[in-house]
Amino acid sequence: MKVFCGRANPTTGSVEWLEEDEHYDYHQEIARSSYADMLHDKDRNIKYYQGIRAAVSRVKDRGQKALVLDIGTGTGLLSMMAVTAGADFCYAIEVFKPMADAAVKIVERNGFTDKIKIINKHSTEVTIGPDGDMPCRANILITELFDTELIGEGALPSYEHAHRHLVQENCEAVPHRATVYAQLVESRRMWSWNKLFPVRVQTSCGEQVIVPPLELERCPGAPSVYDIQLNQVSPTDFTALSDVMPMFSVDFSKQVSSSAACHSRQFEPLASGRAQVVLSWWDIEMDPEGKIKCTMAPFWAHSDPEDLQWRDHWMQCVYFLPQEEPVVQGSSLCLVAHHDDYCVWYSLQKTSPEKNGRVYPARPVCDCQAHLLWNRPRFGEINDQDRTDQYVQALRTVLKPASVCLCVSDGSLLSLLAHHLGAEQVFTVENSAASHRLMRKIFKANHLEDKINIIEKRPELVTSADLKGKKVSLLLGEPFFTTSLLPWHNLYFWYVRTAVDQQLGPGAVVMPQAASLHAVVVEFRDLWRIRSPCGDCEGFDVHIMDDMIKRALDFRESKEAEPHPLWEYPCRRLSEPQQIMTFDFRHPVPLHPVRAEGSIELRRPGRSHGAVLWMEYHLTPDSTISTGLLESAEDKEDCCWNPHCKQAVYFFTSPDCRAPQGGPRTVSYTVEFHPRTGDVTMDFTLSDTRKDGC
Repeated sequence: MKVFCGRANPTTGSVEWLEEDEHYDYHQEIARSSYADMLHDKDRNIKYYQGIRAAVSRVKDRGQKALVLDIGTGTGLLSMMAVTAGADFCYAIEVFKPMADAAVKIVERNGFTDKIKIINKHSTEVTIGPDGDMPCRANILITELFDTELIGEGALPSYEHAHRHLVQENCEAVPHRATVYAQLVESRRMWSWNKLFPVRVQTSCGEQVIVPPLELERCPGAPSVYDIQLNQVSPTDFTALSDVMPMFSVDFSKQVSSSAACHSRQFEPLASGRAQVVLSWWDIEMDPEGKIKCTMAPFWAHSDPEDLQWRDHWMQCVYFLPQEEPVVQGSSLCLVAHHDDYCVWYSLQKTSPEKNGRVYPARPVCDCQAHLLWNRPRFGEINDQDRTDQYVQALRTVLKPASVCLCVSDGSLLSLLAHHLGAEQVFTVENSAASHRLMRKIFKANHLEDKINIIEKRPELVTSADLKGKKVSLLLGEPFFTTSLLPWHNLYFWYVRTAVDQQLGPGAVVMPQAASLHAVVVEFRDLWRIRSPCGDCEGFDVHIMDDMIKRALDFRESKEAEPHPLWEYPCRRLSEPQQIMTFDFRHPVPLHPVRAEGSIELRRPGRSHGAVLWMEYHLTPDSTISTGLLESAEDKEDCCWNPHCKQAVYFFTSPDCRAPQGGPRTVSYTVEFHPRTGDVTMDFTLSDTRKDGC
């Protein structure tokens, strides 16, 4: 059966109705899921297996049957481990139907159909009794319901319900316990992901400073955690103000509560400074004695940094305090972890809230609009003074005293730069209520509310009346749009430029004047795991899952490159960066497709995991902004990526990509830009394989 799906096209700005297979969303979720990453997480798998064996043994030692409830079974791996360890029967619950169907097949392939029952329900819908899903309560509870924040996938409500309705009192639980850790730090880099810093603009009249509105400074920020690969943040980017502290633990073998709570830890700061950020992670103990432990600790807090397990499905957390606060070395304070049923947040207090009876702070909610419009990398991008200086330098070369500027980018400060550099009149287009309100606040804080005109509508709908009858002499864009996921989605600027062509005056300048698409072939240190087939996992055949992911990736949209912030994922380049295609913004979008074909020579041995693509924007002939590779010295193999942008990764599916030496010497590519839809389609083919490559 086919269904019609409405999709906002981020490149053209239009809403399209497309005929899709009824399982289209399922395919997308599977294709972009973390199942492969979890199956490749050997540390997780081994620790779960050890914990399950121990739990089954304890039940058997008491002379009882081992009846297992596995919530969120996924592939059925943990249930198969339990049966292999001696469990009498497993009830494996999986709410996602395609995954439940796969689990049935995997269990059958491995010969456990008589011992494992897959239940395609949410655990809160499972029934107990002669006619129910389970005849009686289980005495072993196995779950893997955790995300980077531990509780963000609803672990607490699920455990709470399971203990009340599905498992016996004092059951065995794997994992047995989880503990959340935190460390208070000062970090200008990380704080720049949360607050707007003053922006300095050098003009002919001296330095001008764009100041953030008071509402932005006072705003507690977004309620969501920022989960990142903390191991890729240099220790020089932060100053530790506290030791690593255990904040709270959850015992999964007993009744769990999903009610809001807070947990405080008194500490003496290690150094004086400004408390801004809380770094947090957790570990899980698979047994009551805590001998079998799986930890998410970053390298500086890990007991054995050399044995650090890479994983992407569980990372580390960055939390921002509502306000930065001064701390004095040796002066006692309390760090407080608050949580409800799904979220964690932190506050810093002088005394424990349990002692002083203070009301627990509510979950932080943005009231300044900035955290609703700008994500964390976008904050960092706007606060990048070097990047701002580059735009200022470029603007100086194209601005004239009589310039009429039209700025087209979401929540951009370009309009303020143009005004301070002497433009006669400045218009900025903000097509959402949030961006309109935010920019109005910024203009007011800088006494520019009467100097810069805000047009609240879609940019392609701008009329002469919106521009007060004036012709635009300078069309500006970073470009940046909040709807963009892949690098080329910001080509929306080109479509806007085409739509407002009639509003441009004779000799009007467009900045950036052009863009180019670039690619480089890389070998990832670890990221390849998320798209690599697993085959066998701890002795169990999971080829069915591999095939399922492959079929999902063969779906139309899933074949495309996918966005990743590659500063978090180390890789080395096997080729030189290569320009693939150019887009000339000085002219309207062409009517016919633009196609580029060629090959990329692999100059270094290694495993060709994929091609990374990014955009470069040519502000002027002498000034270029890269959203991808920042350093391309010929002798430098390790890639340095723009930390504010996501790059596009096209993973190779050929087994040749796993050739340790030799292997393919060229990668052929075909890339096509489709003006009607704004799509950029591509195909990369590994070729010229030497016989010793695999």
